[in-house]
Amino acid sequence: MLQIYNTLTRSKSDFKPINDNVVNMYVCGMTVYDYCHLGHARIMVVFDVIQRWLKNIGFDVRYVRNITDIDDKIINKSLSEHKSIKEITEFYISAMHMDEKALNIETPFKEPKATDYVNEMVDIIKLLEGKGLAYKALDGDVNFSIKNFNDYGKLSGINLNELRSGNRVSVSSFKADPLDFVLWKSYKKNDPYDSRWDSCYGVGRPGWHIECSAMSHSILGNPIDIHGGGPDLIFPHHENEIAQTEGAFGTNLANFWMHCGPLMVDDAKMSKSLGNYYTIRQAIGKEILPVDFRYEVNLREAEMLRFFIIRSHYRSKQNYTFENLVDAQNSLDKLYLVLFNINVKSEDCRVDWSDKFSDAFKLAMNDDFNTPNAIAILFDLASKANKNKCIHSATQLKSLAGILGILSQDPMVYFSEPTRYKISVNRNDSADILSKEDIENLICKRSYFKRNNDYLEADKIRSMLNDSGIELEDTSNGNTNWRRV
Repeated sequence: MLQIYNTLTRSKSDFKPINDNVVNMYVCGMTVYDYCHLGHARIMVVFDVIQRWLKNIGFDVRYVRNITDIDDKIINKSLSEHKSIKEITEFYISAMHMDEKALNIETPFKEPKATDYVNEMVDIIKLLEGKGLAYKALDGDVNFSIKNFNDYGKLSGINLNELRSGNRVSVSSFKADPLDFVLWKSYKKNDPYDSRWDSCYGVGRPGWHIECSAMSHSILGNPIDIHGGGPDLIFPHHENEIAQTEGAFGTNLANFWMHCGPLMVDDAKMSKSLGNYYTIRQAIGKEILPVDFRYEVNLREAEMLRFFIIRSHYRSKQNYTFENLVDAQNSLDKLYLVLFNINVKSEDCRVDWSDKFSDAFKLAMNDDFNTPNAIAILFDLASKANKNKCIHSATQLKSLAGILGILSQDPMVYFSEPTRYKISVNRNDSADILSKEDIENLICKRSYFKRNNDYLEADKIRSMLNDSGIELEDTSNGNTNWRRV
């Protein structure tokens, strides 16, 4: 039985969908004004693995991850770059999709944009106003009235009086309570023309929080099975979503609330001001064009980043350091080496659920998606496959790993990629300078020398390649396979 930790109840409990075999899951997605960063990568990968496992155990998953395409930051970008809102958002949506593809993220069931649901947002605001939970302030904004919603704070556990006294929120003289949050923002003088809509509340645009209530209700209904996101969304965003949705419709927003743990960089919170801010493309890109959303992906490094994310439990704090990435690269290479040494055909990869390894894998994943334990099972399989040259163990390794979205590349192609995260103590500084073409030309020369019994020159080439981190394997049919170590 699948058990999931629920942020709302602060405990694990058995998961049972509301509607038989259908799982409705909504995850707060990206605000598209810049390139996706490593924190986004963790959210993408974590909930991709979650929806993959839910599908694997037989559920029909309706996974919705929204796109915020209207927001203060987007407006500021539009004004500073003298571009339309749509130009800004479409560019960064395309960039996001490039990152998703690189990280082997499956396309969600739906990927709604906030701007397509403005009418639905206004309808919810009208419901809230009718129930005394929303009011129009003197500045034209429509705000949610915190004091009139009795359950506010149940997700985050915050104390409203302490929050007020701590002066942790901005205070507007037009708000009835400094904690009240905006549902509809009235048009401001410098707002771009394409950031405003007509409504019964005047010309303006929706606040941030209301969009998710509108999209999740419109697409999935209420309540939904799972609502997820990053740790920074628990308060205020998800708390406000609960207040809006439950205040308007009188039903729970979600039965289970799931949140990733924080992602740190060198033991500190990632921040541009600290100089430890990294985009996904900076972490896995070969060549990045400064004026284009496209970039050439290092697929070995991209899969390493996915592996790095899932080898920690999704609720744990994760520390992004160069040393940890090197360790992740070395570990992933060990798994791929099994597939490199044992010829596993992809068409034969179907999980055999009758053995002890698959049983242990299932137990791990059903225990709140315990991917670290699941990956430990993969290494047990790798060890058995290496020891006995067991094709069944190698096939199981590849099949179970596929559920996590890893080990999907051809091992020879995988090992042909150089990687900045690979370190070998016996390798000189020129290790990753040799291109694939250079290596294959040298192998051709070595084969020529071997055919002419000039083993001294052949051995010199092998030695030079070895010093550059290239390992050769001569096969019985006269070919030579190679990999970067």
